[in-house]
Amino acid sequence: MTTETKDEDARLQRLNANIARVEDLSKRLAAALTAKKQADPALSGPSQEVYLKAATAYVAEMMQNPSKIIEQQVGYWGKTLKHYVEAQQALTKGELKAPENPGPKDRRFANPLWDTHPFFNFLKQQYLFNSDAITGAVSGLDHLEDHDRRRIEYFTRQIVDLMSPTNFLGTNPDALERAVATDGESLVKGLENLVRDIEASRGDLLVTLADKEAFRVGENIATTPGSVVFRTHMLELIQYTPTTEKVYQTPLLIFPPWINKFYILDLKPANSLIKWIVDQGFTLFVVSWVNPDARYRDVGLDDYVRDGYLAAMEEVKRITGEKQINAVGYCIAGTTLSLTLAHMQKKGDKTVKSATFFTTLTDFSDPGEVGVFLDNDFVDGIERQVAQDGVLDKFFMSRTFSFLRSNDLIYQPAIKSYMMGEAPPAFDLLFWNGDGTNLPARMAVEYLRGLCQSNRFAADSFPVLGENVSLSDVKVPLCAVACETDHIAAWRGSFTGIKKMGSKDKTFIVSESGHIAGIVNPPSKGKYGHYTNEAEMTTADDWWAGASFHPGSWWPRWKDWLASRSGKQVAARVPGDSSNPVLAAAPGTYVIAAPKA
Repeated sequence: MTTETKDEDARLQRLNANIARVEDLSKRLAAALTAKKQADPALSGPSQEVYLKAATAYVAEMMQNPSKIIEQQVGYWGKTLKHYVEAQQALTKGELKAPENPGPKDRRFANPLWDTHPFFNFLKQQYLFNSDAITGAVSGLDHLEDHDRRRIEYFTRQIVDLMSPTNFLGTNPDALERAVATDGESLVKGLENLVRDIEASRGDLLVTLADKEAFRVGENIATTPGSVVFRTHMLELIQYTPTTEKVYQTPLLIFPPWINKFYILDLKPANSLIKWIVDQGFTLFVVSWVNPDARYRDVGLDDYVRDGYLAAMEEVKRITGEKQINAVGYCIAGTTLSLTLAHMQKKGDKTVKSATFFTTLTDFSDPGEVGVFLDNDFVDGIERQVAQDGVLDKFFMSRTFSFLRSNDLIYQPAIKSYMMGEAPPAFDLLFWNGDGTNLPARMAVEYLRGLCQSNRFAADSFPVLGENVSLSDVKVPLCAVACETDHIAAWRGSFTGIKKMGSKDKTFIVSESGHIAGIVNPPSKGKYGHYTNEAEMTTADDWWAGASFHPGSWWPRWKDWLASRSGKQVAARVPGDSSNPVLAAAPGTYVIAAPKA
């Protein structure tokens, strides 16, 4: 038997073994899919009304401006026909190559075969022609309200992105090359990854973005030394161990969002905002929220204000002996910090000396991209689902936020995992992103209905602990940091809310990058800059036009702002004493505890 024959036999054996593994995995897949819990259909897509409005507007366009429609169609037909003829001409010359197709690069089509192979090139070009034709037709509709136009354009992009040839095995050269090179092993590993994800999501599908075995919270992520010094049914309060002999007198208390876990601010020492703050000489406390289960169904925003914000503030004052603190709220926690501050203003409570808001929306008149999910078709479905479950499950929130960046957070990871058979990367940020939390049923509905949809806090008033408050009631000195490309809390929306607050002392900063990278932006990296403008806040456009750009992180600028409002230097405060016992080492127990089923 020749060496070549032995190699062929070995490859055949590997192929047969892989086929047998596929059969076993198919059985697991079928079993996993039967475990899927029925969810309200409204959570899986917009109502038919969205498509009806698009169709109605298109028909109206055809009736009133037929030349515009014909021009669009002729342009599309012309590009398609021209490319078809060029492809045929290239083939008739006996050369297996694609015609020249200069144009902007799309990183989805990085494989050289998309440009050199006539089959793949034709697929790519025709897909891009189709995409331009569809998105151009939608953006050109004149008979739509602005809100409807944004929703239709968004969901149109979702359909267009879904239909990319890179998303299908038979038309993805990377996946096909890998399958041939590995004798089908990559497809088997891909199927294993798919089955694993469906099993982990109880019959649904959520792509695993990071290696879940690469990180252990408290071991190689969220490791800044500290202690849990207070615990309730709502939160654990972590006091961090000082690294300087002297600290600023006024303690700092951070309220992270409870949509995700607090350690986004403490991933690794090199990019930990928590560690950096401690190293600057601040006494730092951070709230770690409980991950709620169905027992928390009746917990609302009032409970977060009373048993979360006010309780934590009082405990920080008791531990440090100070009468005032500085507070930080991130995202939804910033929104609720605003509600708390407005309530405290009404009560004459001077506990908070200054407030900082990270990527915070308080005026939802223009919520940005996330606004496409805030109409009744989705919110009605959420209300029905949480009434049944007691919580808004982290699965639905994770999926929704992923669709705001579908190519980066769904399709590309799915291609690598399911078609290429690659293991998820060991990436701390994506690990945190997959470590989500639930929301209590009542709180989720109050937030979506009263704040997001009705915009009551900014437009009129919102009830907090039995008393109506408004944005103008927020009067403490404040600093707000928004992010230029934030797809969750658009910086212009953040600007509008901060402008309406009643504070006379306001500092507004726009960081480069998005919702996470713009905040987790350590000075040592020198990666993203930021914008400031000392002029009076009038409109977002005016602010941007007059803003100055500063290379590097906004952290040092904020540190100077915070230090000037933090009093004198005092001896460093070490967590835990006879009256303030240590309950657990940081990062605590709530951050790793799974909610009860």
